[in-house]
Amino acid sequence: MTLALRVVSHSEIGLVRKNNQDSGFTSPHLLVVADGMGGAAAGDLASAVAVDTLMRVDETATGTSMLDVMAGAVDDANERIADLIADDVALDGMGTTVTAALFDGTALGLVHIGDSRAYLLRGGELRRLTHDHSWVQSLVDEGRISEAEASVHPHRSLLLRVLNGQPGVDAEASLLEMAAGDRLMFCSDGLCGLVDDPEIAALLAEPDREEALAGLVAAARGEGGVDNITVLVADVVETAAGLAGAHADVAETPAHTPETVVLGAAAERPVPPWHDHGRGREEHEDTVITRRPLAPPEEPAAAGDPPPAPVAVPDESRYDPRPPARRRFVRPLVTAVLVLAIVGAGLGAAYAWTRSQYYVGAAGSQVAIYRGVSEGVPLVPLSHLYEVQDLEVSTLPVYYQERVRSSIDVPSLAAARETVTELRDAVTRCGRLTPTASPSPSPSASRSRTPRATASPVPTIPTGASSAASSPTTPGSAC
Repeated sequence: MTLALRVVSHSEIGLVRKNNQDSGFTSPHLLVVADGMGGAAAGDLASAVAVDTLMRVDETATGTSMLDVMAGAVDDANERIADLIADDVALDGMGTTVTAALFDGTALGLVHIGDSRAYLLRGGELRRLTHDHSWVQSLVDEGRISEAEASVHPHRSLLLRVLNGQPGVDAEASLLEMAAGDRLMFCSDGLCGLVDDPEIAALLAEPDREEALAGLVAAARGEGGVDNITVLVADVVETAAGLAGAHADVAETPAHTPETVVLGAAAERPVPPWHDHGRGREEHEDTVITRRPLAPPEEPAAAGDPPPAPVAVPDESRYDPRPPARRRFVRPLVTAVLVLAIVGAGLGAAYAWTRSQYYVGAAGSQVAIYRGVSEGVPLVPLSHLYEVQDLEVSTLPVYYQERVRSSIDVPSLAAARETVTELRDAVTRCGRLTPTASPSPSPSASRSRTPRATASPVPTIPTGASSAASSPTTPGSAC
């Protein structure tokens, strides 16, 4: 009795991105998901190169030799990316994740680098087969943040290891025994970066793999579809013949014809031919490739593992995760409330100060005292009428009329009332009040008297007036 894979797959741009930088490949022996990165630096080309290289090892290797074949293919893909960058500096910065596996009919030879993922659903329980090579996963491993915080961390897209043409590629490799009834799911982070594992487990448990695939894609879209979405769902089924023979499922009625499917950027973007200049595998025969078994998420990394490569992120940013989704709007709301409180306190203090100020001005035809400041801003009055005086503006000397209409600022209510009193005195001194009638002197008396010079009245200046009001050009000019 031999096992075989029955695969359904899907890759799309998503709801936000402008192009698909994911690539994928499926066949009866090989599953590959590659998530390109670099945007303008051609992440779609990097993922397409990775898939094009791995497609070349779609062969019937068995046992641990599958790990050697896959590790060699990953190294070759990295060399191809390096060659492309060397030929065109504009491509510097492109890279790709790779999660891929060969299947020999009993076991799965899995290689992984980056944050795309492979899952196994067995007996209703979901197991993550890969360990993210990301900054936030290192924080989870250290116990600094939780899985919920990792899913919304501002630096969750920073990766520690990818295929980017740099030397020292260190892909993880593992050999897993498979059983009939197992279900595999490979995906880019357009799914696992948005949908949490419990929901993935529920959707993947749908008996029909086509419906399971559709549900997973719909869930990623439902969370915003902010990244490319690539998903492979593979059932492990029993067959009556070997992989090279008939592939009809024992538990399925319809016959199945194995398909080779290329997905995403690998199906759409031409890949430059590979000129290995005779290097290939021979140049690396003496190179020792370090491979580590894949650790499930609950297992910490081995103590002897080398530290991850440094990432250009301030250290304090590592420990500044965003809150889980249900609380992600609390911090901005609290910040907004605090800002409004500070602004409100400042405005309140300013308003309280204006309530202690007074000035003398005109209210229609009467002299009046106002509380507040005479200067204001449009649509925001900073004063109100406090007291109308029994003194008409028109009875004042012309100079004082102008001063009253332009407002006389004073430091207190007492000073305002003193200013009004002095305005009344000015009216009296300048003879503007209506005089009491007196008999006219007789002509003879007028002629007999010797005229005497009289001093013209010199008005005083209200104490509350400004220096401009207290300095008339000539002593009698105010009248």
